[in-house]
Amino acid sequence: MDIRPIRGEADYDWALAEIEHYFRDEPERGTPEAGRFDVLSSLIEAYEAKVWPIEAPDAVDAVKVVMADRQISREDLAPLFGSKSRLSEFLNRKRGLTMAVANRLHAELQIPAEILIRPFALATRAPAKKEQETARA
Repeated sequence: MDIRPIRGEADYDWALAEIEHYFRDEPERGTPEAGRFDVLSSLIEAYEAKVWPIEAPDAVDAVKVVMADRQISREDLAPLFGSKSRLSEFLNRKRGLTMAVANRLHAELQIPAEILIRPFALATRAPAKKEQETARA
């Protein structure tokens, strides 16, 4: 089998050229050509994951993507959060998710639980006017 490690762009380009014809003429399962296709696919996938990693979205971004993809309005989603204001605070990164809401989002929207329970950055809030006056005194 003529296969080599992918260590750089030249090797990557070679592997892409080698695998391209398998997409036009798929090898029969169990043949040496099918095995070569599997090995090339794995090498290409590993190289791409190393060179161009794609991070999973955080909970806010995941919910926004699902809302856009499925055309879910804020009004439709608010009951899962308990109110429109809680949903708005979450979408504006002013409120985290409770486990109950994370569970509902997972059950209703099929967003992976590991995305929903992972910590995410909340927006920093500007100090209230009273806090600013107290700090000056």
